[in-house]
Amino acid sequence: MKLMVQVKLLPTPVQAAALEATLRACNEAATWASEVAFEKDVKRNFALREHTYTEIKARWNLGAQAAQHVIKKVCDAYGTLTANLRAGNLGGPGSKRYRRAVEKPVAFRPQGAQPYDDRMLSWQTGRRRVSIWTTAGRLKDVAFTASPEQMATLARYRRGESDLLRRDGMWFLNATCDVPEAPPNTAAVDFLGIDLGIVNIATTSDGEIMAGRELNRIRTRERTLRTKLQRKNTPSARRRLRKRRRKEARRAKDINHKIAKRVVAEAERTGRGIALEELTGIRGRVRLRKPQRATHSSWAFAQLGQFIAYKARRAGVPVVYVDPAYTSRTCAECGRMDRANRVSQARFACRSCGFVDHADRNSSRNIRARAWELWRRGAESTAPVPLPGPGRGTRRKRSTTASGARSASPGL
Repeated sequence: MKLMVQVKLLPTPVQAAALEATLRACNEAATWASEVAFEKDVKRNFALREHTYTEIKARWNLGAQAAQHVIKKVCDAYGTLTANLRAGNLGGPGSKRYRRAVEKPVAFRPQGAQPYDDRMLSWQTGRRRVSIWTTAGRLKDVAFTASPEQMATLARYRRGESDLLRRDGMWFLNATCDVPEAPPNTAAVDFLGIDLGIVNIATTSDGEIMAGRELNRIRTRERTLRTKLQRKNTPSARRRLRKRRRKEARRAKDINHKIAKRVVAEAERTGRGIALEELTGIRGRVRLRKPQRATHSSWAFAQLGQFIAYKARRAGVPVVYVDPAYTSRTCAECGRMDRANRVSQARFACRSCGFVDHADRNSSRNIRARAWELWRRGAESTAPVPLPGPGRGTRRKRSTTASGARSASPGL
């Protein structure tokens, strides 16, 4: 299983200047190669290399390996663009976003990430030093820092390329690690259902609420501050907006990692699998009033699902994806479905048998029951694949099960 371990570089001012010059040169070369690929309609690696390799080396003073990685990065960018267009992620062929994407070449930010292989980058993990190629020559003894867990993972499992990037004035290396998976548990005794929601981010079928109202108060305060800054629209306000946005993203990512870790640990401890909702295309299916849209779209539920899936795969815990339709209206005791059962956001009261429970816990119990039914039928364990159809608004017609999803998360 491929994982990304992010370590922070601690370069001296001279080393930082060399790294910045290298990133700028590589991304300028990539932007030029992208224009050539767009004009000549040549977007495959070896074909594009014939048109750009020699000039990239001479014009930007790049080595052979760096030039090849620049060309490969351009081809990968066009491959990603083509996949997004086919999936409908940029709208239909007549939409503004679609036209903007196809009518001009892909451009690269001056400080965009640059891949390095083992010929351009060597690690001295014990000394916490790296030796890295730059346009000013090879920099030796560039210090880096990482947590003990990350250091152990790097020492044992690092394989393949690493990406150099600069963010918020800091330098990072994203190292690819090939971590072995635990044998999957094919004899799960039950499932731990997870209900995802706006008020309570995650509620388990055991009744545990993770990241509830306290987090929502913080989110509301941040949204109010963001609205004020947007209205002010001064240079300092825009600068603060960028800073707040990155802080919110880090907070959400940290909370998602903690939730995923607790869920997987509990399932592994009790010998159970994990039941998740299949939420693909949910934003295209749900119709919301304008005041509800910010709240509905302000949490990275897809990221949380990915974190749970890859941590479960690493621990050998099976994951089952079920259709969440009507789980909030169905009684977990008698199975009666009625819209009136959902009395309020937090309260569920069955009109048929009188069962009363927290609404999110009732939903998570229904999710658990559906997953257990699928598992008892002997559903094949496969990861859910993206829909090939027109994109947003398309719905799956069946549930799928998974032992985990491929992850490229920098956290462990």
